[in-house]
Amino acid sequence: MEFESEFEQNLFALRQEKLKEIEKLGQPAYPNRFEAKRSIPVVRAQFGNATGEELEANRIQVSVAGRIMAIRAQGKAGFATLQQASVWAPDKKELEGVEPEQKDTRLQIYVRLDAVGEDSFKLYKLLDLGDHIGVTGYLFRTRTGELTVHVETLTFLAKAMLALPEKYHGLADVELRYRQRYVDLFANLDAREVFVKRAKVLRALRRFFDERGYLEVETPMMQPVAGGAAARPFKTHHNALDMDLYLRIAPELYLKRLVVGGLDRVYEINRNFRNEGVSTQHNPEFTMLEFYQAYANYHDLMDLTEELIKFVAMEVNGTTVTEFNGAQIDFSSMQKLTMIGAIQKWWPEKLLVKPMATDFGSSSAFADFVRRFDEWKKKSSQELSDTYWDAEEKGSGGDLSSFGTDHETDVWGIISTFEDRMFQGESYGKLIAELFEVVAEEHLIQPTIIYEFPTAVSPLSKQKPGDPDWVERFEIYVGGFELGNAFSELNDPVEQHKRFEDQLKERARGDDEAHAMDEDYVRALAYGLPPTGGEGIGIDRLVMLLTGSKSIRDVILFPQMRKEQGPRD
Repeated sequence: MEFESEFEQNLFALRQEKLKEIEKLGQPAYPNRFEAKRSIPVVRAQFGNATGEELEANRIQVSVAGRIMAIRAQGKAGFATLQQASVWAPDKKELEGVEPEQKDTRLQIYVRLDAVGEDSFKLYKLLDLGDHIGVTGYLFRTRTGELTVHVETLTFLAKAMLALPEKYHGLADVELRYRQRYVDLFANLDAREVFVKRAKVLRALRRFFDERGYLEVETPMMQPVAGGAAARPFKTHHNALDMDLYLRIAPELYLKRLVVGGLDRVYEINRNFRNEGVSTQHNPEFTMLEFYQAYANYHDLMDLTEELIKFVAMEVNGTTVTEFNGAQIDFSSMQKLTMIGAIQKWWPEKLLVKPMATDFGSSSAFADFVRRFDEWKKKSSQELSDTYWDAEEKGSGGDLSSFGTDHETDVWGIISTFEDRMFQGESYGKLIAELFEVVAEEHLIQPTIIYEFPTAVSPLSKQKPGDPDWVERFEIYVGGFELGNAFSELNDPVEQHKRFEDQLKERARGDDEAHAMDEDYVRALAYGLPPTGGEGIGIDRLVMLLTGSKSIRDVILFPQMRKEQGPRD
């Protein structure tokens, strides 16, 4: 094994010698079993309120195991603290009232030479922080009132060959926490609680859909066509079949094939893979919930989504209110805005030419707005320049910081490319979607449904009746980022084939995230997809919100990390 330092190598060798001494006492170095009767959290929940007199009168016997987090010996006796965080017991009734994220995970033990015998006490003195042991004995309270096990038998279970972090509350190096999650989980109980809540989120989701007649299914993770989303896929090759495959970027097209097959309500909690950047909100491998309901549209899913998020929040936290990035977020209700309405609502104040709803009606209408904006921009730029040079001439120094900051410059940049992009055949709908991201997205802290999206950025969505430039689609935003995406599913095979062809044109123009052609999916639609609403929700982001975690890496047990450059000091 590789060591990160000479100190670590020497410590490993020292503990190997201790392990040999333990074997000489008749204890196997790596035993395969210990019969613990119940976990430490259950012991504390059952007997944590018992008085010293009650414990002395009843002599309650326990058998527990755990990791040593503190140890001290004085003469012929010593104390140690065991940590064991799981919640389990042979009788389910014992678990009533004990939550999986129970924080009473430590229990003190008291070891006396005359109680355990000479060999067991020698074993005790060979133990180190991090070692696993099992003990049997009876409960009592010390003079300070601490619930403690008076040990009668001591069993060695495993030695920690490397040192625990100096601070038991967690690793100080955040990156090291992600790389060595196995240390983070026992050294930082708050980290463990996040993943316990993550498991509760998954249970709550399954319960919600199972109770409403949805069927949980599994679809391929390796696909011949990377479809169902606009994203760059990971590519692999199957040797036996001699064909290229893609790790799925979404399960959408396969789930809708199932609806064609008569499974009217399906859901999948799935792993997706996207060969894209890493950030506080993105990991190349992530977990999604996707569900589809026949004979429903996007309005039906809006109502269902509000009910779903509220239900999960209550199941996980017992309240619809959560704290995230310094904001108090309430899942009890969701505001609703069209994409156009959101752009208008949060249009930067310094940009005095503000678009009207009619400006988004067509590409020509938007072109008229662009011309008005350009005229104002030229005039404003000249006035700003004059103000700057007047200040310079007066010796007070020119200052442009009061204008063109925040998102104003980004908006200018998007609008200034409008004519060139239209000339190249690009849809103005993509430009509108970009404006929304720049202008509105960061303001969407409270749960918000943004609905009605441009067709150009929604190749799988059904168009609004009588308005082919817009589709029946919505996204959920919370905490300033997208949480979910839903729409009335396009079920016209001819129109779907045309949309795929339009996406191929986008690919030819250099958009490597444009959707690929999937002829088999079009064929499936030709057999008849009923009116259907479908939605995907990011599980990792939902867990972030419900646990107040600032980074997606805090809620993924083993997030993707850059390769380490070398050994640590």
